Amino acid sequence: MRNGSLQIMTNPTYIDVPEGKKIYFASDNHLGAPTNEDSLPREKKFVAWLDHVKDDAAAIFLLGDLFDFWFEYKKVVPKGFVRTLGKLAEISDSGIPIYFFVGNHDLWMNGYFQDELGIPVFHNPQEFLFNKTSFFIAHGDGLGPYDKGYKRMKKVFTNPIFKWLFRWLHPDIGVRIAQYLSVKNKLISGEHDANFLGEDKEWLILYSKSKLEEDHRDYFVYGHRHLPMEFELSERSKYVNLGDWIQYYTYGVFDGTNFELKTFKD
Repeated sequence: MRNGSLQIMTNPTYIDVPEGKKIYFASDNHLGAPTNEDSLPREKKFVAWLDHVKDDAAAIFLLGDLFDFWFEYKKVVPKGFVRTLGKLAEISDSGIPIYFFVGNHDLWMNGYFQDELGIPVFHNPQEFLFNKTSFFIAHGDGLGPYDKGYKRMKKVFTNPIFKWLFRWLHPDIGVRIAQYLSVKNKLISGEHDANFLGEDKEWLILYSKSKLEEDHRDYFVYGHRHLPMEFELSERSKYVNLGDWIQYYTYGVFDGTNFELKTFKD
């Protein structure tokens, strides 16, 4: 059991995990890539996983890049993904809280999940306390000493002027262009993330270590990296990357005491 942080956490969101209940985590589905038709089997498998976990879920955390591209116009959202959106609405309506962290592929969220599905959306890392265990949770993009090219690109993409200009494109044109560029992103292939780079080159490990110097956290949980992995940062703190739903179909489970990565086999 990884305890000891209750006194030093700063305003974390508390979630009670009753006996027999669990917290579930998943990330990086990239629905719609390379096409909606090609991603449909993966979407159906993800919906089956949601059905599987809802029976004993105290909460569900989705850590970004659920979609390979997502942009919200004032009256329009990208076509498709009705199975996933419907299932998320069903689970949220049943009273199970769902928390969504935007990724680098679906960072242009602006109220749809909150208003239509009742799901809070986070654009920055957040801290949670599950029973007495502390969690630092984020998608992971742009964190740490590396990823400098992406950090510059994100400043452009999140600039209000850029978003205003993009909205002036007809959705049929804007979404098609964005989907094309998004699929070209090398991360979707998984090849870039196929190997552990080493403790001194994994920027999310380096970032987590720097955060540990400020305050203790029992677990640092991220998506983005696509490679499922667990790494001991110290005797009482662990870094976890959830992997993806393209190659690995991995997800995280916290039972109120322990955290583990599992693979979903439909």
